[in-house]
Amino acid sequence: MSMALAQQLAAQAVEAVAQGQNLQDVLAALRAKHPDLTAQENGALQDIAYGCQRYLGSLKFMLGKMLTRPISDSGLESRLLAALYQLHYTRNAPHAVVNEAVEGIAKIGRGQYRSFANAVLRRFLRERETLAAACKHHLEAKHNLPQWWVAYLQNHYPKHWHNITTALQSHPPMTLRINRRLSNAEDYVRRLAEAGIAAQAAAEYAVTLAEAVPVAKLPGFSDGMVSVQDLGAQKAAELLNVRDGERVLDACAAPGGKTGHLLEWADCEVTALDIDEGRLKRVESNVVRLGMDDRVRLHCADAQDLAAWYDGRMFDAVLADVPCTASGVARRNPDIKWLRRPQDAAKTARQQETLLDALWQTLKPGGRMLLATCSIFDEENGRQLQKFLNRHADAQALESHVLLPNKSQDGFYYALIQKQ
Repeated sequence: MSMALAQQLAAQAVEAVAQGQNLQDVLAALRAKHPDLTAQENGALQDIAYGCQRYLGSLKFMLGKMLTRPISDSGLESRLLAALYQLHYTRNAPHAVVNEAVEGIAKIGRGQYRSFANAVLRRFLRERETLAAACKHHLEAKHNLPQWWVAYLQNHYPKHWHNITTALQSHPPMTLRINRRLSNAEDYVRRLAEAGIAAQAAAEYAVTLAEAVPVAKLPGFSDGMVSVQDLGAQKAAELLNVRDGERVLDACAAPGGKTGHLLEWADCEVTALDIDEGRLKRVESNVVRLGMDDRVRLHCADAQDLAAWYDGRMFDAVLADVPCTASGVARRNPDIKWLRRPQDAAKTARQQETLLDALWQTLKPGGRMLLATCSIFDEENGRQLQKFLNRHADAQALESHVLLPNKSQDGFYYALIQKQ
């Protein structure tokens, strides 16, 4: 395996995210440009790129402590951050990491950074424990979150903020949703054990794996017995509680995890919308794998543009899984921590308002709408609910829940609203 290539591409990803690009998009583009990457190189690229974002606060802090002045070349800085991640957070042989990084950095410019990089990385190996200890006394380095984000959590979740920051630095578990029509958690854990996969039940129809595995190794996956879905995300179908014969709208449906869950829950008819044709294909493949594509109508449309898709027949239930800052799933997508800005939650909340008001028009009296976000920012959640209730006299909140990120689940918000 070429560690040098993985380092180089991961550093490019770090640089691109620093310039405001989405990590998943960047990695997809890099892989398209390098189709011959081996499975090992792909795995190393993924690990370094994601690891750098997960621990960016501490990596930048430790690098800064070893410098007399900031690095002006962004490519050089990204290469050093990638190497520091490998030295501090992985089991890669230190000498191999340093050698490959220094050789790669020597190709930047006219090789003027070779001795500098060598000195920095070898100094890190000597002073690693001291530098790591210093992180504990620096807010951004300790929590691997921007200072404004930590301050927000301290203000809004004074009793839980420390647990949230700890969760957001951890690796997310791989959780499965069991198709209740075919099995349950207890039986499926036994099937996994027979396949040599350690797991435990997380709920009656949910299982958490001890370690992530490729879906192809999951018994019954191709037959629709299980789907990969975070435990917190599985709460949506439970709260909306669709019933046999109901017409259900799943707005902003991609990638289709919740769509599939609704279909497993009851013999309902689902209209699934998404504005992105490519992402809608993922919804389609999900419901086809579950064998339930005959009960779904897929539309590529902007959900708030009713003229583009709505035929005037009202729905019994609406799942409004609205676009948000995704602050609750930042450990799964750690670049979110560094891409978001303090004003973003208020901005997305304004976009949500227009969408929710449009969807409300499609709901029949007596029907219910579930406002769902994968955010822990109040502007998009409790405050959004209150503003919606103030605008709609025929709306009544039945229940609302903030699910905070922890070792079992990502962060989500749900509010069940009934139309009078």
